[in-house]
Amino acid sequence: SHTILLVQPNQRPETRTYSDYESLNECLEGICKIFEEHLKRLHPHDPSITYDISQLFEFIDQLTDLSCLVFQKTYGTYTPHNKDWLKEKIYHMLRKQAGK
Repeated sequence: SHTILLVQPNQRPETRTYSDYESLNECLEGICKIFEEHLKRLHPHDPSITYDISQLFEFIDQLTDLSCLVFQKTYGTYTPHNKDWLKEKIYHMLRKQAGK
């Protein structure tokens, strides 16, 4: 269901952004893409970027804020979720993808 991702990379309020996605899965993939873009900026000359989940989680932990709002059709409201919930969902998504 519709998901809004809220990101604040550092302490400065003006760095706050949001993205919206058609599904939670798209949102989780969006978080991975944000991290991959971060890695590309750090290593602009590397032809390919690889990372493991611990590096991704470390990146998430370093963000001042990362949370999402997931639409609940039953109630017609959005439910907020924090970094730990997102990390757990990312972990399950990546495990499922690796199992394919």
